[in-house]
Amino acid sequence: MSDDEEYTSSEEEEVVEETREETGEGDPEFIKRQDQKRSDLDEQLKEYISEWRKQRSKEEDELKKLKEKQAKRKVTRAEEEQKMAQRKKEEEERRVREAEEKKQREIEEKRMRLEEAEKKRQAMLQAMKDKDKKGPNFTIAKKDAGLGLSSAAMERNKTKEQLEEEKKISLSFRIKPLAIEGFGESKLREKAQELWELIVKLETEKYDLEERQKRQDYDLKELKERQKQQLRHKALKKGLDPEALTGKYPPKIQVASKYERRVDTRSYDDKKKLFEGGYNTVYAETLEKTWQERQERFTQRTKSKLPKWFGERPGKKAGEPETPEGEEDAKADEDIVEDDEEVEEEVVEEDDEEAEEDEEEEEEEEEEEEEEEEEEEEEEEEEEEEEE
Repeated sequence: MSDDEEYTSSEEEEVVEETREETGEGDPEFIKRQDQKRSDLDEQLKEYISEWRKQRSKEEDELKKLKEKQAKRKVTRAEEEQKMAQRKKEEEERRVREAEEKKQREIEEKRMRLEEAEKKRQAMLQAMKDKDKKGPNFTIAKKDAGLGLSSAAMERNKTKEQLEEEKKISLSFRIKPLAIEGFGESKLREKAQELWELIVKLETEKYDLEERQKRQDYDLKELKERQKQQLRHKALKKGLDPEALTGKYPPKIQVASKYERRVDTRSYDDKKKLFEGGYNTVYAETLEKTWQERQERFTQRTKSKLPKWFGERPGKKAGEPETPEGEEDAKADEDIVEDDEEVEEEVVEEDDEEAEEDEEEEEEEEEEEEEEEEEEEEEEEEEEEEEE
């Protein structure tokens, strides 16, 4: 029994019960009407049920279609994700492969560069050995115009890993493998002797290079000291502090006046002459004037003579004058003679000092000329080295 039939039978029973309750007896017309109503209701219910079933079937079809579409979409999405994952994997593999190839190319280029540098170094060492004449034991490294850094600066900027890698690469072609397969005892002894001679040769070369480096360091130190000495002389000539030009930065520009931006080109002697005279000369002039006035006053004084002593003066010795005035005149003469001698000694000392100063100036000029000649010789040697 279906749901629709149960529903209709229950409705009919309810209607019958209601009618019986209302009427209380079985009227044939009433029963007929009730049967007609029941049949109308049944037909109406059947129509509703058929419509509902059609609607329900439509909804089920739509739902089925949606589920099928969803399933298809899931399948397509899974395929797309699989393709995307495959594409990403291929891209990653390609990137890794390109990075590996690039790394291998860089290693190969670096190895080639190191091989060329090693060949140049060997050629230079051979040329130095073959060279008989002794040249300068230092060279001036030129900066790399492209990068703005010298080779030494680039070496300093390298990391520890880069240096280790370069060391491995350089050792890989410097240290050749020993082909000692199938060697007998005599051949092995010869090979060991050959390797021992090679070690001795390399140690001697190492010692020579270390000594040469020490000599270069000493020469560079000496050259720096000489340069400092020259800069000190130059600063003194310009009237500056001796250590003005030896520092890291150049000295400040001396201006003639703080109100006019004009560079002071005067030498130290010219500036020193500005302060000569002044109060010292005025003070000397006033002293000289007062001395002249007092000397005139002293010479124009009235001399009062003592009364003559009759008889022998007490305490008089043999050879002395009779009166004290005679003693004063004799003392004055002795003082004049001593002053003349002192003046002559001072003049002689001043002449000696002037001669010593002239000799010192001549020695300084000779030293400066010698330094200039040495600088010219060094510049010529550097030019010859650059030409070579």
